[in-house]
Amino acid sequence: MLDNLKGKKVLIRVDFNVPLDNESRITDDTRIQRALPTIKSVLEQGAAVILMSHLGRPLKKLNEDGSIDKAKFSLKHIVEHLTDVIGVDVDFAQDTVGEEAFDKAHSLEIGGVLLLENTRFNKGEKTGDVEFAAKLAKLADVFINDAFGAAHRAHASTTTVTNFFEAEDKSLGLLMADEINSAKKVLNSPQRPFTAILGGAKVSDKIQLIDKLLDFCDNLLIGGGMTYTFIKALNGKTGNSLVEKSHIDLAKELIAKAKDRNVDLLLPEDSLCADKFDAEAETAVHPTMQIPDGWMGLDIGPKAIAQYAKVIESSSTVLWNGPLGVFEFEKFSKGTFQTADAVATATANGAFTLIGGGDSVSAINKAGLADKVSFISTGGGAMLEYLEGKVLPGIKAVS
Repeated sequence: MLDNLKGKKVLIRVDFNVPLDNESRITDDTRIQRALPTIKSVLEQGAAVILMSHLGRPLKKLNEDGSIDKAKFSLKHIVEHLTDVIGVDVDFAQDTVGEEAFDKAHSLEIGGVLLLENTRFNKGEKTGDVEFAAKLAKLADVFINDAFGAAHRAHASTTTVTNFFEAEDKSLGLLMADEINSAKKVLNSPQRPFTAILGGAKVSDKIQLIDKLLDFCDNLLIGGGMTYTFIKALNGKTGNSLVEKSHIDLAKELIAKAKDRNVDLLLPEDSLCADKFDAEAETAVHPTMQIPDGWMGLDIGPKAIAQYAKVIESSSTVLWNGPLGVFEFEKFSKGTFQTADAVATATANGAFTLIGGGDSVSAINKAGLADKVSFISTGGGAMLEYLEGKVLPGIKAVS
């Protein structure tokens, strides 16, 4: 990160896309906490900070009259908390590149912090609009991108804005560097055995990641709804479980590739099944290859939990992306939470463990084990794409 910032105004793209409850209170401030090292470093160097971020998808959830629900998606909801955690009174501009933003940025004193309104209130944000980006750049002397969670988006505030700063006046932030270094440990130099745990509903969401991981992992543990597309590919009986029929042949190819590469691709031996998709459904444990009609697999079963834990705990590198079951329903959360325990145990045994964003982060937090793993990524989609080997536009634009 840049270290010659004294007397400058620094525009930092952060990822403050935090969850809010119905009262607009922050329910998880992980992304804010992870941005603090960069913010505080800039302030300690004797600079002023101008923060910009998106929050939610306001242009996809318009009011009935077609207007943006600015009350719901405003970043003003996080100002008080931001003031508390930074230790500086955070000022707020009710626009992003309007008159108020320019006035407050111009008058911002060294040591001060200004938060701009939601970048996605501007249509030009998602299209990478040059004019919008140019106005953002005029707010400051220097640009730092520390929003890994948005690094896979070629938006105005993550990518286009960099065109208006000289090479010596733009850089990645400390969080961004940590994210990249952690991913590289898995991609480039994993200690072995290396185990990848992939969950989630659909194979189609993880095709490229699975294909990539089969090139260099030792064990690939499959869970979640995607399990049953693989089971169907092996001619198993899946009952009413989720199966992507259009991806059965692809699942067969991935199974064959795993065998060819000597990767141990594990599917759960048994599944906790339900008679319907409901938190209060009747449950029964069935062999995953023989799920009766009328039943659907919603979590890995007790034999699978024990088998997966044994593999995870004996690993030296672990990547986890995606829940092993419908963990939002308490009845079907055991597989995911027991996996979290196993990952924590592996970490205590000396393994490097990377939680790859999304629901896995929520699971590790709910399990109270966030401080018991090596690294938790703040970017679900961004981490997936980086691990797939894709070049992220938000990183490329600065690097």
